[in-house]
Amino acid sequence: MKMTKFFAWFAIAVGVTYFFVPLAGTFEFSLRMRRGEYSLDAYGSVFSDVQFQQTFGFSMLMALLTIVFGMLLVVPTAYWVRLRLPQMRPFVEFVTLMPLVIPAIVIVFGYLRLYNSASYIPFTGSLLGTNILLVMSYITLSLPYMYRSVDTAMRTIDVRTLTEAAEILGAKWPTIMFRCIFPNVMSGVLSGAFITFAIVIGEFTMAALLNRPAFGPYLQLVGANKAYEPSALAIIAFAITWLSMGLIQLVSRFGKLTQSRP
Repeated sequence: MKMTKFFAWFAIAVGVTYFFVPLAGTFEFSLRMRRGEYSLDAYGSVFSDVQFQQTFGFSMLMALLTIVFGMLLVVPTAYWVRLRLPQMRPFVEFVTLMPLVIPAIVIVFGYLRLYNSASYIPFTGSLLGTNILLVMSYITLSLPYMYRSVDTAMRTIDVRTLTEAAEILGAKWPTIMFRCIFPNVMSGVLSGAFITFAIVIGEFTMAALLNRPAFGPYLQLVGANKAYEPSALAIIAFAITWLSMGLIQLVSRFGKLTQSRP
């Protein structure tokens, strides 16, 4: 037992060293913009950059739209598959896993091929259309995470009993969906939303190829032209990702506490 504990703690120590030593080095380097002393000048330069504000605000908007429309797509789909079409579950799970197998650059090139200005649906013919196409691309990337989060939450409730009880009381499908199903799977929806937010904030390929002013291409641009600001941006992006993961854990615990109450 002592040897088992030793190897377990040794593995944890190796993992912590592997992940956090480079992070600590990056953070230390980001503080050395002022020669001979530590300072937060790199972070001040980043936050005062108008392009940072514009790109981060744009990615925040795209993330919000992706979460809203992804939720409206995934929750009814998972509900309908679980209630009426259980035989379609393997097919739906296979489709939602495809973005993990197909590279993002292949997906966006397919979108550009299908929806360019010379096609029947010219999304790329205007800024609004290109933004819509970008949101659709982000929804595609988030499908594996959003669908599984929602499907896992639905496994904890009796969808059929809730639906039948609501129908007996005279509820219509919109009422059943938004007043019975959504509140009971909100922990899964929020978990998928935080993962989607982290994906959208750091995504580079689709935004760059669609030529949109997103945060991912801005990270690459700063990294190619400056020294200390890229380290500060890496720490900021890491903090955003870990904040999202922490919120996922908080939401999951809150959901378990809610379900355990009588």
